Amino acid sequence: MKKLLLFVFIVISASSGIAQQQEWTLQQCIQRALDENIQIRQAELDIEAANIDKSDAIGNFLPSLNANASVSRNTGLNFNPTSNLATTTQFLSASGGINTGYTLFDGLQNFNRAQRAKLSALSAQYGLEKLQDDIALVVANSYLQVILNKENLKVLKSQNEVTTQQLQQTQELVDGGVSPRGDLLEVQAQNATEIQNIVAAENAVQISLISLAQTLLIRDYKTFDIAEGDYAIYGEEMLMMSPQNIIESAKEERNEVKIAETNLEIAEEDVQIAKGAFWPTISVFFGYNTRYTNATSFRQDLDQNNPTSINEIGFVQATGQTVVAETPNFVTELVGADPFIDQLSQNDGVGYGLQINIPILNGFQVRNSVKRSKINAERAKINLEQTKLDLESNVYQAYLDAQGALKSYEAAQKAAESQELAYSYGKDRYEVGLINAFDFSQSKQRYDNAQIDLNRAKYDYIFKLKVLELYFGVPADQLKF
Repeated sequence: MKKLLLFVFIVISASSGIAQQQEWTLQQCIQRALDENIQIRQAELDIEAANIDKSDAIGNFLPSLNANASVSRNTGLNFNPTSNLATTTQFLSASGGINTGYTLFDGLQNFNRAQRAKLSALSAQYGLEKLQDDIALVVANSYLQVILNKENLKVLKSQNEVTTQQLQQTQELVDGGVSPRGDLLEVQAQNATEIQNIVAAENAVQISLISLAQTLLIRDYKTFDIAEGDYAIYGEEMLMMSPQNIIESAKEERNEVKIAETNLEIAEEDVQIAKGAFWPTISVFFGYNTRYTNATSFRQDLDQNNPTSINEIGFVQATGQTVVAETPNFVTELVGADPFIDQLSQNDGVGYGLQINIPILNGFQVRNSVKRSKINAERAKINLEQTKLDLESNVYQAYLDAQGALKSYEAAQKAAESQELAYSYGKDRYEVGLINAFDFSQSKQRYDNAQIDLNRAKYDYIFKLKVLELYFGVPADQLKF
């Protein structure tokens, strides 16, 4: 038993260790966001609702078919439903029927409603795809922010290792009387500042990780981390294209334009639906019904030579076999109820016909409905124009941002190279005593800042290239990092 418990403990511990060591790649983060994001789940429900509306619209082309049935038990004075004569007795009655109808013509309203439903489902799909692109971009930005903070932390830690070595060397030089104590104090101050910067950088890493985890709806912040890697720069060919080419591609590929175009088509269908109400509606119908009762029925023979009001007959109650009652003017025979199947065939009936509904005067409702639909169509048209203008402006802005990020990145590369040379030169001079600790620490700080600026410029450039690629039509899940 102890061995079994020990084995279970080892397995659980190993599983926990694996869970803690899980590192998320960018594609995993994007997929997680697409699977768990609440807005995407709502958009998926919108698609389901739109598909149901489409099914409703298709169903309007089918004939209607309805059945009805009723059963009742009657006591006291009631009319026999088969003979339509009043009787005072208890009886059971049942009726049923089936009705069908079909619209032959309705001004093409059903056809236009079906087209509108298809467009609404398409618009919902475009909305989902646009939301997926937007969320993928947000995740990519948050992911790159974590990478940037981690790279900056690496720079600070790496340089602090140099400072730690410098502190030890300076201590030895001061103890040996070679360097003044001021140099040691300068290096100690530099080391304290760097440690403070490392703590701030570690906090920045944790905050950015928590922010990314929240975006992914991950609650376990402590074990969440991203995969390490050297992220290269892809998509630079976008800057070799003209902005106009990217704009034309964006107008064809971007979902916001597709949504606006589809909404315009929907508004135009609404106009046609409203106009259809001016036309007559032609439909056909057919109905079948029958009934049954277990009440006794009267069969009366009238003496034509001596007519008497039926009120003078009265009621004769009987059960079981047929009873005959004679009066001066009538021979009345109470007959037991016919069998169920016989009554259904004897009492059935059918009805069928053609119905035309012609609109003549409806208080201007149809006319005003058409006018409202035209106004909405005009609004949709203006919205499409505005969407294209906004897209054009956004593409130009993204193009200029990418160009600016490229220039900043190239400048940061040159600055980092220059500061690295200056730092290396200053280090050599410091080691031989040609410069003091203060001058060397300033050179080292400038080199650290140049490395941090280079990291920032690199990942800013990468992100802005991804934005430009999205505008060009590259799907979010196919972006290369």
